[in-house]
Amino acid sequence: MNYIDKAQVQQRMNARLIQNRLFKNLFLVASLFGLIVLITLILRVLVDGIAWINIDFITGKLSTQFDRAGIMGAILGTAWLMVVVTPVTFVLGVGTAIYLELYAKKGIIQSFIQTNIANLAGVPSIVYGILGLTIFVRTMDFGNIVLAGGLTMSLLVLPIVIVASQEAIRSVPFHLSEASYGLGATKWQTIRKVILPAALPGILTGAILSLSRAIGETAPLVVIGIPALLIPFPGGILDKFTVLPMQIYYWTLDSALVDEYVNLAAATIIVLLLLLFLLNASAIFIRNKFQKRY
Repeated sequence: MNYIDKAQVQQRMNARLIQNRLFKNLFLVASLFGLIVLITLILRVLVDGIAWINIDFITGKLSTQFDRAGIMGAILGTAWLMVVVTPVTFVLGVGTAIYLELYAKKGIIQSFIQTNIANLAGVPSIVYGILGLTIFVRTMDFGNIVLAGGLTMSLLVLPIVIVASQEAIRSVPFHLSEASYGLGATKWQTIRKVILPAALPGILTGAILSLSRAIGETAPLVVIGIPALLIPFPGGILDKFTVLPMQIYYWTLDSALVDEYVNLAAATIIVLLLLLFLLNASAIFIRNKFQKRY
């Protein structure tokens, strides 16, 4: 009987080891597949676009002639878009997270709001474009200017900032706020002096990564009618504008007629990837530099 039991145990252990190796190799193949596809795409973009990047391309205006086209207007439009998106999402996102975590009473209403915010984070971006078109472009009659585009993109990333800020606030040790209350601090003083400084690295990391998504989105801007025409450089939030993803989109369409537009789109992708890399690197730097252990 003991011999049979030992044999059964050994058989089960062998089966589990085989299963473990199987899933390990499966996950390794999946990771390598994704990595190979990513490297292939990056190499293809570099081969097609790196030779087209120069000072004239970076600082030039849009042109109907592919050999004279530049992306400075799209770069300025992207920058002005972030001027609108950054304060709106940061103030509303962090404010909403503070209210839901520290002020709102736990109950049906709070749970309902929380559930809907989580659901909004998964809504397709084109739906936010339709919402922005309805509210900001038509109802408020802003037109397709920087302000309308920025508010639309703010709606897109706002749920992500709220969720990230809530998680950062929840990660603050409970005894810190209790110690602050014990020393006689008010609730707002505790939030401002204790909770927010401790949660700030997580909040900033989530906000910066959300801004990276806003920079790379195209569908909402296509819906609200952002052009990629020969428009002047935007000088404020009330000007017409275009952004890097929009320029990539239109040049990709034009490549069906003129092959050189493929190279222009690839060069613009390289610039956009560098911008996103800098934003993501800054998020990592903030997390590593300012994260505190309590």
